[in-house]
Formats: sequence, structure tokens, C-alpha cells
Amino acid sequence: MRILVVAATEAEIAPVVARMDSTPTRGTRVDTYTHAAHDVDVLITGVGMVATAAWCSRVLAQTPYGLALNLGVCGSFDRALAPGTVVHVVSDRLAELGAEDDERFLTLEELQLPGESEFVNLEPPANPALDRLPAVTGITVNTAHGSERSIAAVVRRFKPQVESMEGAAFMSACLIRQIPFAQVRAVSNFVERRNRGAWKMADAIRSLGDAALTILSHA
Repeated sequence: MRILVVAATEAEIAPVVARMDSTPTRGTRVDTYTHAAHDVDVLITGVGMVATAAWCSRVLAQTPYGLALNLGVCGSFDRALAPGTVVHVVSDRLAELGAEDDERFLTLEELQLPGESEFVNLEPPANPALDRLPAVTGITVNTAHGSERSIAAVVRRFKPQVESMEGAAFMSACLIRQIPFAQVRAVSNFVERRNRGAWKMADAIRSLGDAALTILSHA
């Protein structure tokens, strides 16, 4: 099977790449590896939903894949999901897509505008390693939350468990192409006032690498 692995940065999937066998580079931003008899194309999109949507759409249109995986770190709103926890994001939303009406936020649905802001993985790939991960809801943002006021507002509005800057864009591209996919992330920090001293980035990336390689081995 040919598998597409998508990440925003090289650092997030360095442990995964280090444990796969390399083959010649396929093209712009895509490097090819092998693992567990699979050809694995690794796409580094850059940070943010625009870059992720654009590059995923281009690559998915060029090559047929049996599976796509989005790997990365995330922040957790849920105190039960401690740093280092690896999760499967099955529902994701573009949290900022809408309009403000004074202190009230209006979604596309409330504005009666066409478009999609929520993406749900109704048929995740059958994979025992993936099944063992906590299934969570997420939001995708341009600006990571870091104030008590904005955190309280988005939790009240959408009740997310995690947030990233790319997940919903990846899911949207896969749903359009009708390809089996999974968004897998490791918690690097709780969503709170910015406190890098409390982040567990190295632990998150290490846990993500172990989980991702197990998922690939069972694909």
C-alpha cells in the first residue's frame, strides 16, 4: 500500500523518519520511505491550515493513496489528556470561521452561508493500533489560544478537547478525495496562558513516533 504521512514540521515526525528506510525523493516537499512493506510518502506542509490544505490537495490529486495520516503535536483543553498522550482526532472544526456580533460568535450555519467548518471522520481505517488511542474532538486555529477569556469562550462554544493549526485542513482534503485517513496527535501542553516551561514537546514527539510506527506496521 502507498501511504501519505503529512506533518507541518520535520521536527514533529523526526523519530518516524529516522526508523524508516529511505528511497529516492519523489518531488517537491515529498520524500519517499518504506516501512512494513509499505511505500510511505512524507509531506512537510509548513505550519498553518492554508499551507496544509494547499499542499495536501496538490499531492492527493497527483498520487492515489490507500491511507493518509496527519501526524503532529497539539494542545489539550482536557486535563485528562496530559502532555505525552497520543490521541486520534475524529472530529475537527475551523473554530474561527464565522463572524462576531458584539460578544457573540456566529457560525456559518447561523449566518446561513455556504461552506464547511466541521469535519468528521465517520469511517477511520481499521487499525488495532489506531483503535487503542483515545478518540477526541479538536479545533483548528490560526492563533493558538493563550488567554483565560478566549479559552473560556471557545470551550463554551465548541467543547473541544485539543487544538492544532492544521488538522481540519488535512481532514477536509482527505474527505474531498474520499481517501481513508486519520489525524493522530500527541499532546505537548495544556491550553493555558503561554508557559513554555510546562511544555513536554520532546515527550510528545517521542510518544507520537512510537504510536505512528505501530499504526504503519498494522496498516
